[in-house]
Amino acid sequence: MTYASLDQSATTRQYLSFSLTGEQFALPVAQVREIIEFTGLTEIPLLPEFLRGVLNLRGAVVPVVDLAVRFGRGRTGIARRTCVVIVELADSEDMPPLGVLVDAVNEVLTVEPSEIEPAPALVGGIRAEFVEGLIRAETRFVIALDLRQTLSLDDLAALAGLASAPRETQP
Repeated sequence: MTYASLDQSATTRQYLSFSLTGEQFALPVAQVREIIEFTGLTEIPLLPEFLRGVLNLRGAVVPVVDLAVRFGRGRTGIARRTCVVIVELADSEDMPPLGVLVDAVNEVLTVEPSEIEPAPALVGGIRAEFVEGLIRAETRFVIALDLRQTLSLDDLAALAGLASAPRETQP
């Protein structure tokens, strides 16, 4: 495995690795739009617990998901390295960008197909359908997430509705 630029070849895939509740996870770089420093969120009443709130990203409403809550591990604590990874689900045109709250972003991993193991039935207490596979990284594994599976279709529909809801104008 190499730690490299964002160029992808036909045989390798790149993942953005991040820390969450003491474990290492990764998302495909192709889904990552940007990474922003955590500066606060606007909480919205009556949303699912895993939805921490929304942020204003250059005038767009971006729902922010707390993956730790989604995985049943409690709310992500806010610290110096906490950030929001802005992702886009490529095959959903009506789905707005989505923020994922993480403890810290680590690095970009360039992975050969042979370095990805199939997901076992249960990975660290996370349901198998949430996991794309396990990336072998030296002496440890990094859990590659399938973000579309991590959020149900109902969750995605609710997030799309939240981001497209009309906003009040400020005087």
